[in-house]
Amino acid sequence: KTSKNIPEDKKQEYYDLLSRLNEEINTLAETDLEKAESIKKFTKATAHEATREELNPNLLETSLEGLYESVREFRTSHPRLVDTVNEICIFLSKLGI
Repeated sequence: KTSKNIPEDKKQEYYDLLSRLNEEINTLAETDLEKAESIKKFTKATAHEATREELNPNLLETSLEGLYESVREFRTSHPRLVDTVNEICIFLSKLGI
Protein backbone atom coordinates (compact mmCIF):
# COMPACT_ATOMS: atom_id res chain seq x y z
CA LYS A 1 0.00 0.00 0.00
CA THR A 2 1.31 3.44 -0.83
CA SER A 3 1.55 5.78 2.10
CA LYS A 4 3.19 9.13 2.61
CA ASN A 5 3.41 8.43 6.34
CA ILE A 6 6.04 5.72 6.00
CA PRO A 7 9.08 6.73 3.92
CA GLU A 8 10.06 4.43 1.06
CA ASP A 9 13.34 3.50 2.74
CA LYS A 10 11.45 2.34 5.87
CA LYS A 11 8.60 0.41 4.26
CA GLN A 12 10.46 -2.90 4.02
CA GLU A 13 11.36 -2.71 7.71
CA TYR A 14 7.70 -2.04 8.53
CA TYR A 15 6.51 -4.94 6.37
CA ASP A 16 9.09 -7.22 7.98
CA LEU A 17 7.82 -6.28 11.44
CA LEU A 18 4.23 -6.96 10.39
CA SER A 19 5.26 -10.29 8.86
CA ARG A 20 7.06 -11.32 12.04
CA LEU A 21 4.03 -10.29 14.09
CA ASN A 22 1.79 -12.38 11.84
CA GLU A 23 4.03 -15.42 12.44
CA GLU A 24 3.78 -14.91 16.19
CA ILE A 25 0.00 -14.52 15.99
CA ASN A 26 -0.23 -17.76 14.02
CA THR A 27 1.78 -19.53 16.72
CA LEU A 28 -0.56 -18.19 19.39
CA ALA A 29 -3.58 -19.27 17.33
CA GLU A 30 -2.55 -22.89 17.80
CA THR A 31 -3.44 -22.61 21.50
CA ASP A 32 -5.72 -19.57 21.75
CA LEU A 33 -7.54 -18.80 18.52
CA GLU A 34 -9.91 -16.20 19.95
CA LYS A 35 -7.17 -14.03 21.42
CA ALA A 36 -5.05 -14.46 18.30
CA GLU A 37 -7.95 -13.20 16.19
CA SER A 38 -8.30 -10.17 18.45
CA ILE A 39 -4.61 -9.35 18.05
CA LYS A 40 -4.93 -9.76 14.27
CA LYS A 41 -7.80 -7.29 14.17
CA PHE A 42 -5.91 -4.70 16.21
CA THR A 43 -2.86 -5.23 14.00
CA LYS A 44 -4.96 -4.67 10.89
CA ALA A 45 -6.52 -1.53 12.39
CA THR A 46 -3.11 -0.17 13.39
CA ALA A 47 -1.61 -0.85 9.96
CA HIS A 48 -4.60 0.82 8.33
CA GLU A 49 -4.40 3.90 10.55
CA ALA A 50 -0.62 4.22 10.15
CA THR A 51 -0.85 4.17 6.36
CA ARG A 52 -3.96 6.30 5.82
CA GLU A 53 -3.45 9.22 3.52
CA GLU A 54 -4.99 11.55 6.09
CA LEU A 55 -3.47 10.46 9.35
CA ASN A 56 -5.81 10.67 12.33
CA PRO A 57 -3.59 10.65 15.44
CA ASN A 58 -6.47 9.79 17.77
CA LEU A 59 -7.50 6.71 15.80
CA LEU A 60 -3.88 5.59 15.47
CA GLU A 61 -3.31 6.00 19.20
CA THR A 62 -6.49 4.06 19.97
CA SER A 63 -5.52 1.21 17.65
CA LEU A 64 -1.98 1.08 19.09
CA GLU A 65 -3.33 0.99 22.65
CA GLY A 66 -5.69 -1.82 21.67
CA LEU A 67 -2.86 -3.74 20.04
CA TYR A 68 -0.64 -3.34 23.08
CA GLU A 69 -3.41 -4.34 25.49
CA SER A 70 -4.30 -7.38 23.39
CA VAL A 71 -0.77 -8.83 23.77
CA ARG A 72 0.17 -7.63 27.26
CA GLU A 73 -0.91 -10.84 29.02
CA PHE A 74 1.47 -12.86 26.83
CA ARG A 75 4.69 -11.27 28.15
CA THR A 76 5.77 -14.57 29.75
CA SER A 77 4.22 -17.17 27.48
CA HIS A 78 4.92 -15.43 24.13
CA PRO A 79 7.63 -12.82 24.74
CA ARG A 80 8.51 -12.51 21.05
CA LEU A 81 4.91 -11.56 20.27
CA VAL A 82 4.98 -8.76 22.83
CA ASP A 83 8.47 -7.64 21.78
CA THR A 84 7.38 -7.42 18.15
CA VAL A 85 4.38 -5.26 19.05
CA ASN A 86 6.69 -3.02 21.06
CA GLU A 87 9.06 -2.78 18.09
CA ILE A 88 6.18 -1.73 15.83
CA CYS A 89 5.12 0.95 18.32
CA ILE A 90 8.69 2.25 18.56
CA PHE A 91 9.10 2.15 14.78
CA LEU A 92 5.97 4.25 14.23
CA SER A 93 6.93 6.61 17.04
CA LYS A 94 10.36 7.24 15.51
CA LEU A 95 8.61 8.22 12.28
CA GLY A 96 6.48 10.68 14.19
CA ILE A 97 3.35 8.66 13.52
